Amino acid sequence: MPDKKAKTEKTNVMRLLDQKKAAYTAHWYGDTGAVSGAEVAAVLGIDPARMFKTLVTRAGSGAHYVFLVPVQGELDLKKAAKAVGEKSIAMLPAKELLPLTGYVHGGCSPIGMKKPFPTVVDASAAAFGTVVFSAGRIGCQVETTLAELQKLVRYTLCDITV
Repeated sequence: MPDKKAKTEKTNVMRLLDQKKAAYTAHWYGDTGAVSGAEVAAVLGIDPARMFKTLVTRAGSGAHYVFLVPVQGELDLKKAAKAVGEKSIAMLPAKELLPLTGYVHGGCSPIGMKKPFPTVVDASAAAFGTVVFSAGRIGCQVETTLAELQKLVRYTLCDITV
């Protein structure tokens, strides 16, 4: 279990949410051994359908896009490309993630990237009162509504999963 100090620390994502007066709940899971999104959801006792992973892609045009998909889902690259008006989309290689976004693999959040990228949230998120995603570091997730997320990230909702 995480220590008390970790629970009182704020990630950059939390500070940005605070700045916009956006309501959220932090969920710390620390060194539980949970790696996959489904494992993290189980440790936190959260329905994995409400937990989303942040995926960064590069289009054939060279533009970058961010997609939020359920942790148990898979990004459909053809649907993703269509959603952003591109011919093709590919996952960004892990080694390029930190320099581009400021986040490490496993701790990438749609909030607080080095620069804003067009973002698409899977349409399944609309079925829930709140969604959960990375708080910008491994070991912590944030839970908020789509309306609160919209205060910080311009996104569209679209069916982008397989």
